[in-house]
Parts: sequence; structure tokens; C-alpha cells
Amino acid sequence: MRKRISLLCLTLAAIGLLAACSSNSGSTEEKCKKKSLTFVSNFPSDTLDPQLNYTTVRAGIAETLVKVNEQLQIEPWLSKKWKTEDDGTTWVFEIRDGITFQNGKDLNAEAVKHSLERTIKESKAMKSALKIKEMKASGQILTITTTEPLATLPSELVHPNTAIIDIDAPDTKSKPVGTGPFKVASFKPDNEMKVKKYKEYWGGEPKLDEVVLTFNDDENARTSALQSGEADIVYRPAIESLNTLKKDSSIVVDVQPSLRNQMLFYNSRQEAFKDKNVRKAFDVLLNPKDVVDTALAGQGSPANGPFLKSLDFSNDQKTKTYGPSEAQTYLEKAGYILKDGKAIKNGKQLSFKLVTYPYRPELPLMSQMLQSEAKKIGVKIDIQQVENMDEYMTTKNDWGIVTYSLVTAPRGDAGYFFNALYMEGGAFNVGHFHEPALTSVINKLNQTVDQKQRNELARQAGEIAEKETLHSSIVHPNNFVAYRDNVKNWVTTKSEYYVITKDLDVK
Repeated sequence: MRKRISLLCLTLAAIGLLAACSSNSGSTEEKCKKKSLTFVSNFPSDTLDPQLNYTTVRAGIAETLVKVNEQLQIEPWLSKKWKTEDDGTTWVFEIRDGITFQNGKDLNAEAVKHSLERTIKESKAMKSALKIKEMKASGQILTITTTEPLATLPSELVHPNTAIIDIDAPDTKSKPVGTGPFKVASFKPDNEMKVKKYKEYWGGEPKLDEVVLTFNDDENARTSALQSGEADIVYRPAIESLNTLKKDSSIVVDVQPSLRNQMLFYNSRQEAFKDKNVRKAFDVLLNPKDVVDTALAGQGSPANGPFLKSLDFSNDQKTKTYGPSEAQTYLEKAGYILKDGKAIKNGKQLSFKLVTYPYRPELPLMSQMLQSEAKKIGVKIDIQQVENMDEYMTTKNDWGIVTYSLVTAPRGDAGYFFNALYMEGGAFNVGHFHEPALTSVINKLNQTVDQKQRNELARQAGEIAEKETLHSSIVHPNNFVAYRDNVKNWVTTKSEYYVITKDLDVK
């Protein structure tokens, strides 16, 4: 357990000196009441720069103007309220009074403006998403003008990459200064981070004194850390360990349907994948139920599209027939002939590189399943694992398919997914697709406020993306967390944005 009460403290209490622990007189209280918690995750973090990594928000260091709740509805956070003054091009945000950065500086509209200017300078994806033309700051009022009507601007400002930090702090890469309940104490890239509470936090003093966050892409190592007591909370323990963990009375296992989709991204800059029939072949090659049963050990559900069926903008898609025979039919339409066990076109076998990454272990397993099934239809797949998938797939074009795990609707809206995957400059438009009909629908979606109309436009966009097979949705994995029974107020959030909060506590 991380909440440790020393023998000295117990002795003092026993002889009637408990009052010393409740005083504000320094070291005695520190020894008696210090609350610490260790959280182990598979989130790699080589930087704490919020424009490059989600960890700063997840760890409670920095906050955004707007946040999303567990009902997937947006609500105020650093911004008290907002409004649009015209057709969605001019937005006025009122910043809350009485908030300070962790270095004591006041949060005002000017500070927010500078932070967002840095965001769009450092992140091409956020520049594309926010479409900011200019910003003006006066007191606590921030006015944002966009290059075009953008009904979803408040939703876009939920994104952790828009976290507000003091840009004048000396080291935003390893010690950013935000407004959250915890401030950075130390940081070892891709290894460990320690945060300590910010007592003057505007939302009320945090219950924990410090949190140790460690990063480990080995799910078995994460599980062992929990079982040994080295960790208090483990994000995504080994799937095969869940039943054992559930039998341990000292451990709580929380399993929730996630907003994630394990997907296949196709690269249209590879000649073969310019042909949608080739893409369709791989879309039906793997049976999603088999992936759930094998790669996810039953912890998930087959995906009928990018979004969970329970979401209002999810498409009602037709039932597909899966397997090598169906995939072979599409390859034949693309001009490939099965000869001597090889899919041949223009004298060459269809072969390509598939790239995956280890910190979601079901993805390499899914990749191996795809490789095995592809061999049956004469296709040669070489699998490569990389540590930084985002960097690889956005900077290199030597791959045909990547397996990727994406939270497709983190703000309870379809706009994020379609803009990120299919618009020019989108963070996940790694396939370099440009479908004019789809772009037109997404533009309408971006300008539409009415939710029913948005849902209908999202379904239209989904139908176009499905028809063209611009990606393949395979499975929705469950989200699971295990923690010691002394942990209080843990919430497994649907968005996966908020992890370490002011209310998190230990008994």
C-alpha cells in the first residue's frame, strides 16, 4: 500500500500526541499524514509537453477550457461559459476568476491566448482542428475568430493537446506549469513521473499528497506490480489475469465498454491500396468475432463501424461475410490471380509491410492473425513493431497497413473522428485519402449546431467512408482497470482523458 503510517506515528498517537499530526507544524504532519499512490499504465510518455502528449492532462497537471463528462457531454472547466456571436465564426469565452498557475501566476484571457497560440504553432493537427484566425484577450474575456464557421469549436477545446499552460515557464517539455491539482516533481521520459499536490488548486485541495506514475508496456509486469503491492492502480493489466484478479478480495477490477476501435489504416500512397477492392479484401479477411475471442480473450465486441452501436450517430451497417474466400473475390476484382499460392498482378506478388506497436498487445496478435489469413490468399505480409506509432505512420510511407487503437468519439460526437481521419491536415489522415463527397459532408457537419442534423450528417459521412473502405473497424475492446481496495474515488473514464484527479484518495 502507498498510504504509509510509520510506526513512529502510531506510537505518538498511542501516547496522546495525535494532535501533533493534525497541526500545521511541518515534519511530524508530513510523516503522519502523507498520502501517496502509484499508478502504472501503458501510456508511453517521452515528453510532458501537452501539445505533444496527453499525459499532462491525464496526470492532473494541466486543464483545458472545456471538458467532457461521463455522459459524453461537454461542460465548462477553465472557461466559465461561452457563446458564439454570429454564424459560428466568432466565439467568446469567459475565463474563470480566481485561478492560478502552479507558480502563482493568475490565469487570465491573455495567458490562455498565449497558450493556444503555442498550441497551433506546435501542433499541425490542432491548427487544422481549431481553425483559429485570430484571438483577442481583455481581462477574463477571450474572443476567438475562426477561418470558417466552426460549430464544434468548444468540443475541439476539450482535446488534451489544447491544455492551458504558462508558456513562460522554463521547461515545458519536462516540467510544464498548468492549473491542475498536481504539479510536476520529477520526470524520467518513458519511465516515471512524480507529481505533488498543488494546495492552492482552484477546485479545492487535492486529497493525495503525491502520485507516482510509471510507464510499462509489458502487461504482465503491470499485473505483477499490482499483485505485489508495488502499484495501487494498474491501467490494462494482462487480459488473461482478470479472472484471477477478480478472485483476490484485496483487488477491485473495473471493466467498461470503451470508445476505442481497433482499426486497420490503409496507405493510399502504396499503389495496391489505391484500389478500394484491395482495401475491401482486407476489410473482410479477419472475422471480428475471432479477434475478440483470440486477441482480446473475450474482452470486447465486434465492430460494425467506428462507433459503438449505442451512440446516436452510429451507422446501421449491413452484415458482412468474412473469411479468405470473400477476400479472394475482392482481390480478383482488383486484377490479382492466385498462382502457385501467390496473389499475382503484373507479374508481382501482392506484398507489403504491416506496422503495429507493443503497448496494446492485442494489436500485434491481431496483426499476426491477419498475416496468417493473408497467406491463405497468396498475400505476403511483413510485420514490423515500432515504439512510436504516431511518429512512424505520419512520417513514413513504406507501410501498407497499420493496426491502430483509436478512441473514435471521446467527446460524444462524430466530428473528431471524421475531421481527424479524412480532412486535410487531420491528425490521423495517415492514409492520405481525399474523397470530395466525404469532405463536403464533413464541412457541413462542422458548420451544423443542431444535434439531430449533426447525427444525420455523421451517418452520411460514415456511409461514404464505409463504401470506399477508407479504413476498417475490427473490434471495440473493453477498458479495464484494477486497483487495490484501499483506493477511493477512482473513475474509469470513457474518454480516457482524466486519470489523476483531486478527488482520488487512499484509505
